[in-house]
This record gives sequence, structure tokens and C-alpha cells, in this order.
Amino acid sequence: MSKYSTRLLGFGDNVVDIYDHLKTMYPGGNCVNVSVYGKMAGCEKTAYMGYFGDDDRAELIMDTLEKIGVETVKCRQLHGENGYSRITLKDGDREFLDFNDGGIRGKTPYILDRFDLEYMEGFDVVHSGNYSFTEEELHKIKEAGIPVSFDFSDDSTEEYYEKTAPEVTYAFCSFDGTDQEAEEHLKKIISMGPKLAMASRGARGCILYDGRNFYRQPAAPLTEVKDTLGAGDSLIASFLTGYIGRMKNGMAEETAICESLEEAAAFAAGICGMEGAFGYGKKYE
Repeated sequence: MSKYSTRLLGFGDNVVDIYDHLKTMYPGGNCVNVSVYGKMAGCEKTAYMGYFGDDDRAELIMDTLEKIGVETVKCRQLHGENGYSRITLKDGDREFLDFNDGGIRGKTPYILDRFDLEYMEGFDVVHSGNYSFTEEELHKIKEAGIPVSFDFSDDSTEEYYEKTAPEVTYAFCSFDGTDQEAEEHLKKIISMGPKLAMASRGARGCILYDGRNFYRQPAAPLTEVKDTLGAGDSLIASFLTGYIGRMKNGMAEETAICESLEEAAAFAAGICGMEGAFGYGKKYE
């Protein structure tokens, strides 16, 4: 039985993370990860919507999502190479060696039709991100009245924020500067339209801004660190799962934010003890 009545859809990227040092492939990608972590965090329903290639890397992701119970009925499989990133680890932190810009997914633009939007209306939130090639379609989701979650990246420019943030309800990013700089960054994001904006800060925890108040959540203690790959995505997924579920149950918003942040920090700390984003690996020669 699910912990929350939240229904979450990941729309966009999927990749295989190829760990050279382990000779192991792991399914991943921000939107796949958020869908899986939403399931793990207690969502009533999670789904992934996107394009796969037709190679063994695509098969690994599709098989894993089926085993975990993430719905994929609106996915398509295209002829071509699936997205991948080649990674190694140094002291538990990832170092990217090579990637293929999403493979066939990066060459095939998403064009949402009325049937896609009707499907999306069955979810409380649709999550996408900076590497998903979905930016041109976000306005359709917003106009359909569906909340949009979006993960901006370290290389998201101010112009990119100005173009994308107005279509977003829940904005997420990572930020390495001072607390004051992080607060100013979040203020700027909120001024563009989102309802909530969160900056994850690694070992320093995270800061969330709702346009009125700042909420600071320390990072939870790490009992074991195998891989930090999924830490940010798991923080997003757990927060959305708990926050939306609590709000649907009538909890006061400030309380919902605080409880969901604390829960998300603990959840993300646990994910750091898994190899790959969520532990489903396949050896290769």
C-alpha cells in the first residue's frame, strides 16, 4: 500500500550510466530516476513517458522499470542508439567521461498531442529537466492545468531560466555558492513564475523558497556512501511525493514543506548507499 496519494509522471530523459571501473551498466536519467524514487518514497502511482532506443541499453532500462512497477504505457521505442553516460567514481563522487547527447532521443523532438495531455491529467505533477529536450512542450502541460516540476542544471543560463521557469510550478537546482547567493538565486527563480524553488547543496543540505519564507534543511547523516549519483534526484522525488500528498490531505503548507524536506533529506542519504542511481546493474565485458 502506498504511503501517499501522490501520482507522479517523469517526462523526458532516460540514459544508461556505464561505470567503467565496475564494468557495469545502470539505468538512470533524471526523469527515470524521479519516477523510480517516487515509487520508493511512497507514491500511489508513478510513470515514465519518453523515447527509448532499440539496443541492449534501452532494454535494461525498460526491464528495470517493469520490475519496479513504474508505468511506461506512453513510451515509444525508436530505431537507434539509446542515451548513455560513461562514468567513473573518485572518492564516491561521479566523474563523467563520455556521453552521446541522449542518443536517438536527442534527435527526436517531443510533440505532445491531446491524447498525451489527457494521460498527463491523471497525475498530480509532471517532472522534466534540463537534459530532456522537452522545453518547447512545457507550455502545453501548464495550459492543461497540470503542475510542472523541473530540474535545472549547473549550466542552465539566465536566458534559459527566463525562457523555461515561467512554465514551471516546482523548480529545482543545485547551487554551490554562499547561503546569501543561493537565496538571491531562488528569489530570482520565484520572480519568474514558479510556486516553489529549491536549491540542493550537497553536504550543506538544501534551501527552499516559497516567495515568502526560506526553509533550510540540513543534510541527513550518511551511514554509508557508495555513490552520490542519485542524491539530487531522490531529494526531488521524495519532496514532491511527501509535499503533494500532505497538501492533498489538508495539511498546512508550511508544515507540509518542513516535514517533506526532512523526510527527503533522510531518503536521499539512504540512496547514497546504493551503487548506481537505484542499484539495478548489469555486467558487461
